[in-house]
Amino acid sequence: MTIEPKWLEWAKQLQAIAQAGLTYSKDVYDLERFELLREVSLEIVAHHTEVDRRTIKDLFAHETGYPTPKVDIRAVVFKEEKLLMVQETSDGGWALPGGWGDIGLTPKEVAEKEVKEEAGLDVKATKLLAVFDKACHPHPPSPYHVYKLFIQCEITGGVPKKGIETSAVGFFAQDELPSLSVARNTQSQLDIAFKHRLNPDIPVYLD
Repeated sequence: MTIEPKWLEWAKQLQAIAQAGLTYSKDVYDLERFELLREVSLEIVAHHTEVDRRTIKDLFAHETGYPTPKVDIRAVVFKEEKLLMVQETSDGGWALPGGWGDIGLTPKEVAEKEVKEEAGLDVKATKLLAVFDKACHPHPPSPYHVYKLFIQCEITGGVPKKGIETSAVGFFAQDELPSLSVARNTQSQLDIAFKHRLNPDIPVYLD
């Protein structure tokens, strides 16, 4: 069950229909209609946010091909009972190391790469813990439909240090978590990571 605003859900659906139509339609009049539908989706988002229309178009309406969700990969790294987190320079909040999936890399490789780049540690990805649909969790509104993969990793080397996109690195107990970058991870999602730490045999979380 999604919890994002209905206007955003509708705008995404219109955008997906328009993108598919622009990809597969051949008739010039149909292409004009799908382009208009895309413009309507932009107007909806612009009306409900403070983001200027051009920025929305750059973020929201330049996708091509069949519309599919984006994939955000987050590494879950524990040291004893404390969870590795990085402070994001973009908003000052704290998040699990991670980012968009990269073409040419497996999810495991992305998780390992992001930890090295954002936290300075060498890790080995070992297990998928959760697959979240971002629309089903209390994140801020986003123009993208996003699946979030939480992948457990074990430390194999390196030393904690900040990266280009991070300003600090730390390990935190469940009752001592810092102010979160909720666009990237929520309290309830991190609670699931801690549940896996306490009971490794629980099943993968799926929305």
